[in-house]
Amino acid sequence: MERPAWAPQGIDLNVPSVSRMYDYYLGGSHNFEIDREAARQAIAAWPGLPKIMQTNRAFMRRAIRYAIGEGVTQFLDIGSGIPTFGNVHEVAQAVDPASRVVYVDNDPVAVAHSRAVLGGDGTAAIVSADFRSPQDVLESPEVERLLDLDKPVALMLVALLHFIEDKDEPVKTIAEFGRALAPGSLLVISHGSPEGGPKRDGGIGVQKVYSRTNSPLVIRSREGIERLFDGFDLVEPGLVSVPRWHPDSPPELEDAVSFSGFAGVGRKAGFAG
Repeated sequence: MERPAWAPQGIDLNVPSVSRMYDYYLGGSHNFEIDREAARQAIAAWPGLPKIMQTNRAFMRRAIRYAIGEGVTQFLDIGSGIPTFGNVHEVAQAVDPASRVVYVDNDPVAVAHSRAVLGGDGTAAIVSADFRSPQDVLESPEVERLLDLDKPVALMLVALLHFIEDKDEPVKTIAEFGRALAPGSLLVISHGSPEGGPKRDGGIGVQKVYSRTNSPLVIRSREGIERLFDGFDLVEPGLVSVPRWHPDSPPELEDAVSFSGFAGVGRKAGFAG
């Protein structure tokens, strides 16, 4: 396969990447045929996937505005993916220009393009690191330069945790991040799930497709997703279908596929240790 000029050296062009598949779902151009083919297979198993991704992005925007309304103007976005229109710093700074954002991703394409998009922006930066290594994130020069961890931070885990297996102990990892954050910090999570949507069996087919990618898909129940908020108090309306979290207008009930999965925001309560 010919390597495009924009593709960083060292990436395997023969393995689909979940961030490049996400880019494809959102109509982006920074993906390879191997990603597009895997994405088409996933859509065949669950035809509403692009709509679900768009619903997640809309939730992310609402959560950012909510955070700023609560006085939180620092954002740590882990699993940020390939830049597309309406990134966290664009949304946040449109509401409060003083907002600061650190993106984190472990995909070289996502990191390279984030650096290109951000350029010399002194209010936002990208860290090449993995959610499963909190210290690599928290001790990064970018976090130390841009975020004051003595003040509240919004930890954004949007459409990420369904790629983190239970053996990697996501609850424990979130708690490690939580202990480093100031009181009043927020945890923002959306998590794919066939529960709530019209195609409860669709998750199995999608799982098969993602098992061939760099990040297998993890299906969790609503209760399993709620456990990810341990140490945080869910704000109203709690953990709900993604379109039902602080909607800008009443959700379109006929668009049932967008109700697949859950979203919520928690406020730091307390952590042992």
